[in-house]
Amino acid sequence: MVGRLFYLQVIRHEHYRIAALADQQKEYAIAAERGIIKVQDGGRQTPIVLNEKLYTLYADPVYVKDVGDTADKLATITKGDAKQYASSIKSNSSRYVVLAKRLSEEQQGQVLALKLPGVGAQAINYRTYPQGSLASQVLGFVNDEGKGSYGVEQALNNDLAGRAGRLKAITDVQGVPLAASEDNVEISPQNGDNVILTIELAMQRQLESIMKAGLDKAKSGSGSALIMDANTGAVKAMANLPTYNPADFFNVTDQGVFNNACVSSPLEVGSVMKVMTAAAALDLAVIKPDTAFYDPGHWKLNDHEITNIEEVGGPGTRTIPQVLDRSINTGAAWMLMQMGGKTGSVNKQARERWYDYMVNRYQLSKPTGIEQGYESGGTVPDPNEGFALELAYANTSFGQAMTATPLQMAAALASVVNGGTYYQPRLVDAVAKADGQTKKITPKVVKKGVVAGHVSDEVRQMMEFVVANHRPQPPFASQYSVGGKTGTAQIANPSGGYYKDKYNGMYIGFVGGDRPQYVVVVRVNEPKIGGYAGSAAAQPIFWQLAHMLINNFNVQPRSH
Repeated sequence: MVGRLFYLQVIRHEHYRIAALADQQKEYAIAAERGIIKVQDGGRQTPIVLNEKLYTLYADPVYVKDVGDTADKLATITKGDAKQYASSIKSNSSRYVVLAKRLSEEQQGQVLALKLPGVGAQAINYRTYPQGSLASQVLGFVNDEGKGSYGVEQALNNDLAGRAGRLKAITDVQGVPLAASEDNVEISPQNGDNVILTIELAMQRQLESIMKAGLDKAKSGSGSALIMDANTGAVKAMANLPTYNPADFFNVTDQGVFNNACVSSPLEVGSVMKVMTAAAALDLAVIKPDTAFYDPGHWKLNDHEITNIEEVGGPGTRTIPQVLDRSINTGAAWMLMQMGGKTGSVNKQARERWYDYMVNRYQLSKPTGIEQGYESGGTVPDPNEGFALELAYANTSFGQAMTATPLQMAAALASVVNGGTYYQPRLVDAVAKADGQTKKITPKVVKKGVVAGHVSDEVRQMMEFVVANHRPQPPFASQYSVGGKTGTAQIANPSGGYYKDKYNGMYIGFVGGDRPQYVVVVRVNEPKIGGYAGSAAAQPIFWQLAHMLINNFNVQPRSH
């Protein structure tokens, strides 16, 4: 007997100690505090995403003695389904069975007061949104597994989430951790970073209100708009409709509303692209702002006709500002032809030069890298491979046969009108680390010399000319610089070609004084107001936004 005891207690000690621990030791994750998200609020920072501590109700079936009684008592507190609780406890082989989520602190106290064997409640931080649905698609949400989904929450998930701690605890016979056990091993959690966005709270709120009214008036079910600092790439407001409340993401039936269409849904942008075509042709010195040319009213390329809207009229002499003002497709194609030095043909040189501007200067077809989940880069056709290249590239000169997001168009326009510097679009202004240090994010220059400085001045003047010709001028017109361009694009039919009666409207423009201060892009999907989608649906929204910026957000007037 002594020999047997010696064998069990000494020689086999470690074996039985491990076996006992396997039955009594559990691992618990110690959740890190997820970083909060703030926005700008008149010189201060205001939280727009916070944490709220709620509780997850769980059971360890090994320790539950009376399943039916336990399920009934828990259901009384949680208002849940007792039969479902009982079924989960009985049929699950796991030692950790989740019965209910999002219990309040009061409910958690009531559960613990019952002292039910094998039942516990774990504190979980859930996101709460003081501003409701405001900027929801920019923010995204945190799913039930604790991972950021969409928006900033997805793009910066690792920074916001921090690092969970770990507790290995010896439990008593009811599965309750014995905190004083010497076998406990704890790794402290590392809380997530706080993120301060470039979004201006008041500007965001007004943009969403103006856009909602504009879409309703245009009888459109969806649209997008954004405002960017033309000289830093910082996005000051960005929104899409329809929207949702991220606090109730689990009740959303159409997951399409989670997408930030400003960055994730490229489209054929239509005639707003004529501004970019003109800028490239001016920069290549193949045209000048006062260039006049004969427009035949149509071009035949690859056995297809390029024509204009009826309002343009027939053949005649045109100027470059008129191409933008009257939105002349054949004029945009003519500018592209000059890049190749041959009127009537979109040759290889023209295609390659235009491709260089679209992709390597305007950064189209490339994701911008903004702090958002699911960003799309859009498409630009290859200049030397594909079908009907002359026709395809002529179409790109007025925004068809290529796609881009509103964000890409905003960044590209900013680079053209700010003097020629492309800034990476961004939503993060600063990051506050858990250790108290704050890192300010500086503007990132992607490319200098997108266009020459004098070209930037010329394009601004032409865009101002377009606005002056299409709207009665307000009293402050001479004090500020406001320029823009409409775009109406046919919607591609998945079966081939384009729908004859479906259009998207866009407007790109800027607001400033001596130099552009804000760039604005508006997208309206399939308006049913009548008229051209760009001018009838998108332009009024832009004009309201321009007024809002001048009246409320410190737009500096001209110095002379």
